[in-house]
Amino acid sequence: MIPVLSLLSLFALSTTGTFGAPTEAATIAGQSIPLLRRNPSPYDIGNLGALAKSQRNNAILKYGGQTKQRRSTGYNSIVDQQYDSSYYGTLAIGTPAESFDVILDTGSSDLWVAGSSCGTACGTSATLNPSSSSTFQNLSTPFEITYGSGDAEGYLGQDVVQMAGFSISNQGFAVVDSVSEGLLTSPVSGLLGLGWSSLATSQQTPFWQTLAASGALDSALFAVQLTRYTNDSNAQTLEPGGVLNMGYTNSSLYTGSIEYIDIPGTPSYWYLPLDSLTVQGSSVTITSGTIAAIDTGTTNIGGPASSIEAIYANIPDSQPATGDYEGYYTYPCSTTVNVELSFGGSTWSISPADFAFSQTSSTECLGAFFEISTGSDITWIIGDTFLKNVYSVFRYDPASVGFANLSSVAIAENGAGGTVPSATIGAVSATVVSTSAAPRSYALSTSLSALFLAFSAIILL
Repeated sequence: MIPVLSLLSLFALSTTGTFGAPTEAATIAGQSIPLLRRNPSPYDIGNLGALAKSQRNNAILKYGGQTKQRRSTGYNSIVDQQYDSSYYGTLAIGTPAESFDVILDTGSSDLWVAGSSCGTACGTSATLNPSSSSTFQNLSTPFEITYGSGDAEGYLGQDVVQMAGFSISNQGFAVVDSVSEGLLTSPVSGLLGLGWSSLATSQQTPFWQTLAASGALDSALFAVQLTRYTNDSNAQTLEPGGVLNMGYTNSSLYTGSIEYIDIPGTPSYWYLPLDSLTVQGSSVTITSGTIAAIDTGTTNIGGPASSIEAIYANIPDSQPATGDYEGYYTYPCSTTVNVELSFGGSTWSISPADFAFSQTSSTECLGAFFEISTGSDITWIIGDTFLKNVYSVFRYDPASVGFANLSSVAIAENGAGGTVPSATIGAVSATVVSTSAAPRSYALSTSLSALFLAFSAIILL
């Protein structure tokens, strides 16, 4: 995520009838996390402008530069917040465990949550009181991170962190006691980075990477499926957002094979070569060796100005937007725009509904592709506009990203509505991983916060 915040919980005791959970026919190890999505009202033009501006600013800041026991598999439901603007899930911290909703961001690597001394800037979001946990350790190390929409400051600590049925006994994270106004939007309390450790401002190993490296996962990977509500006029601010599968891939959510593309270098971001791009059937010229980051924490898609201009040149009556929309383009809503991206020789389509980020008037739409200059080797940021159209897999070894076509089961979740997951606390048997010792298995009390792991987020913050 473009360190975004404004865009998971533990595995429930029973997965029967839970979307994205393992089926009886599948013998797998891992857990799933349903996701929730956060999105701004398509008709609130004022908020939309601020969102578009902060997303672009965030992207620029973000990319500018032993025998082990296994816990099988896990899942966490995701929440879709504010009409596909961001996706969040829930994790639990401390002893006793308290659950917190956090944006799921493959574009960053730090875990942080708002502390109880955060004050009014954190609004009504749940906050962590370290003194209430018998296992919390203050590392007495300052923490600060900057987003396009503001800053978060605090200090580093360690505690038991649980998600999707997995537990790490001494996970490092930041307790934030100062945030810029508007950085957090309730119920979100923080952010869970799902990138690689080399990106971590805190220098703490990300939760997922500790699990993968320790052998706690049946398969060293996690996978994400995101829902679409941006074209649903009846959508609510919070909707079921999909699922995060931890330690396995759920074959009921995709068809065909998963096409993996290796990361072409040292893992940091989840980045891949972008082979080609077509709009309305016409090829858009991109530089050979173009690198794109796959980022659940960014709502839309950013690319070099010349390429973005070429995209909209294929859309009649499109024009550069101004003001807070600078870097974006508008086009007639009556135009159906078809875009395809190619990675590793396979081509993937983006739904016209996702290309239309929102409406700016009764006849004009804001396109989801925006201009960005990163100043780094990564020149494209591929966010949820694309990821809603595929089942995405993030693999530890070999370091790679895989895509597969969504199944009819997954597609049926788009705009389907339903009960939004809420934070709960239950008891599960889980693998406990220590960053300094081999994992052991025991029964513990965990906070399942919405079997929903909101895995996408628009980099709103």
